[in-house]
Amino acid sequence: MSTEALELGEDTSLLVVDDDEAFLRRLAKAMEKRGFAVETAESVVAGQAIATARPPAYAVVDLRLEDGNGLNVVETLRARRPESRIVVLTGYGAIATAVAAVKTGATDYLAKPADARDVTNALLARSDGLPPPPENPMSADRVRWEHIQRVYELCDRNVSETARRLSMHRRTLQRILAKRSPR
Repeated sequence: MSTEALELGEDTSLLVVDDDEAFLRRLAKAMEKRGFAVETAESVVAGQAIATARPPAYAVVDLRLEDGNGLNVVETLRARRPESRIVVLTGYGAIATAVAAVKTGATDYLAKPADARDVTNALLARSDGLPPPPENPMSADRVRWEHIQRVYELCDRNVSETARRLSMHRRTLQRILAKRSPR
């Protein structure tokens, strides 16, 4: 039995809510290997239903879901089980959303892509100290590239609209999009 499994406590129930099916499956499998009893949901409605019927000891909730805001799941879970440890994941980190997540009841806030080790550290960290920094954090260039890609997708892959929203020249954006992702 790993030391991580020993720190989980008696109730190892974990709810993972994310609308990215591939990420959801990978994270659920990795968390099961770490000793969690995982239940998954792909929407706010499904997440709230599980949080109401069987409130877990731990939860990992994506901030933005297809049918709404993941903070609604956090509120439901916090109302049903106040002591639960909740980590909010987001594809785009911003101070305002981090503050909103913590005010709603999240224990921690992580930017994607977060691996299972980062999620486990955040779930098991106690309030008397910060979790250790990630082993391999993304480079600043990679974070920038991820943000540009996210906005590009949200603008339905429209280069002109993306450039306008990012306040950059359209041709500069086209050059960035033509390159491979940085490491």
